Amino acid sequence: MGLNRPFLTAFWRNLAILNYEVDPSILSKYLPQGTELDTYQGKTFVSMVAFLFQDTRVLGLAIPFHCNFEEINLRFYVKYQVPGGELRRGVVFVREIVPRAAIAFVARTIYEEKYISLPTKSTLEFSASEPINPTFVEYKWKFRRVWNSISVKPFGEPQELLSGSVEEFITEHYWGYTQLADGGTCEYQVKHPRWRIWPVEAPRLECDVNGLYGSEFEKYLSCAPHSAFLAEGAPVEVYSGKRIC
Repeated sequence: MGLNRPFLTAFWRNLAILNYEVDPSILSKYLPQGTELDTYQGKTFVSMVAFLFQDTRVLGLAIPFHCNFEEINLRFYVKYQVPGGELRRGVVFVREIVPRAAIAFVARTIYEEKYISLPTKSTLEFSASEPINPTFVEYKWKFRRVWNSISVKPFGEPQELLSGSVEEFITEHYWGYTQLADGGTCEYQVKHPRWRIWPVEAPRLECDVNGLYGSEFEKYLSCAPHSAFLAEGAPVEVYSGKRIC
């Protein structure tokens, strides 16, 4: 299937994003063939991202009981030079968590992404005077009988992304790259408008990092994040993947 029709459409809402600077060497085994790490001011980042999927449709069809759910993922940033063409900036996922086994199965089958299914839940609180502005956002996922969580306390009004900012770097990646089982690489496109963001206070991650992501990430994700924000989100289109090498 080409890029003319999206495989999946949805609304992504209230993306809590915590960014951590890491030693780039820990990402080498996850780096798909043909891509290279993308950096911001010489720094390599991974991000813990938690958000709401809403009105999810596959090939235009809503699947009962699978339209609205949370996703939590750990990702990092890459770039890919199209032979004789553009430089594309994208993301690679270390692991993605959703609450529905069928969603995880489809993502593993279609994209060979590293999805697992765990119980999830979320809490969103809003300002009484400005009900469109969130004041507390928390996502939880249950792993080995313990609830893990990510939370932020947004404040103020949503802001446009500043050119050259770390927030722009984190959000302005519109391709996904997957390391295939045979060593090849799959590429797929993700389209969405430029997001607005809220600054946040008290970003917090409580997570069994070693159990979910591996010991190499533990010392980095156990520290305070380099930066954090809440992205408003928008409609998204995810297109079918194609092998690039």
